[in-house]
Amino acid sequence: MSPESAHIWPRPSLPRTPGWPTPVFGRARSPAAFSAPARAGRNDAPKVAILLCTYQGEAFLEEQLDSFTAQTHRNWAVWASDDGSTDQTLRILERYRQAWPPGRLSIVCGPRRGFAENFTSLTRHSRIDADYYAYSDQDDIWEAHKLGRAIDWLQTIPAHLPALYCSRTTLVDSNNIEIGRSPRFKRRPSFRNALSQNIGGGNTMVMNGAARWMLCETSTHVPIVNHDWWTYLVVTGCGGRAFYDARPSIRYRQHDRNLVGMNGSLRAQLKRVRMLWRGQLREWNHHNVAALRTLDHRLTPENRKILERFAKARGEALLPRLYHFLRAGIHRQTLLGNLGLITAAVFKKI
Repeated sequence: MSPESAHIWPRPSLPRTPGWPTPVFGRARSPAAFSAPARAGRNDAPKVAILLCTYQGEAFLEEQLDSFTAQTHRNWAVWASDDGSTDQTLRILERYRQAWPPGRLSIVCGPRRGFAENFTSLTRHSRIDADYYAYSDQDDIWEAHKLGRAIDWLQTIPAHLPALYCSRTTLVDSNNIEIGRSPRFKRRPSFRNALSQNIGGGNTMVMNGAARWMLCETSTHVPIVNHDWWTYLVVTGCGGRAFYDARPSIRYRQHDRNLVGMNGSLRAQLKRVRMLWRGQLREWNHHNVAALRTLDHRLTPENRKILERFAKARGEALLPRLYHFLRAGIHRQTLLGNLGLITAAVFKKI
């Protein structure tokens, strides 16, 4: 069965034996092998694979799918990985698959181990081949310029370098009424920043083929905390380029069924403080450091030193801990965030 006529693929079997996954997608096997994007489709435009993960998404999925059709960049195809929905999600996807032209929408079965693994497995899917790759949640609404603005920037980066676009978001309620915007970050994206926070939600991210190749080289035997945070870490750590667009590219829906909601509210900030003191941040950092060490050969020499200082700082006594932490240059985007980070370092919560 070809992707153009795909219905529901069998659930992919994930590697169980030690070793590295073999990236088998696309036309290139390593970042050095990437050339300029292959032009295809209307107006000689590069092709974008939209990586959509769904689970019990019937309430808002149609609006998200409709926002794809409104994109000013027209050459795209959706790959939807459903993680075991029992509502109308699959019926909605199948209806759109039949209504859209052949090849516009393919549906696969997710691993059913949570949203992060669903996105990770879809990113690795061997049948997906495009010039650029965009993560998508099931309940947002994309602004019409989202893909166009992302591609405009991505095309300024040499194709062999991993590159990642992300942006600010417009916050809306369940009725698509605007209720605010996500924080506007002003400091340059970097690996030193990525070690302490993720500045771009996955629902805003678009990456090139070299970035995807790096993600496919990640070991399948280390847990990934969040697919979007991991993407930011890998791209910046491996010497790639990341761009944060202060202009919102999506309408980010806030509702009770959000698996991961916006973290700018007072309630969310208090929740993060509780998680900090319970050791959640330290546990996440433990997983991130372990995963990054499996990509040690891909990190730049400078970022390898930064990672080792950060890892060492987490295990030392107070004064050595602060010394290595400061030497590593780890930082967040705001003054309040940095004060919290230093407090976490003092109390050995990073």
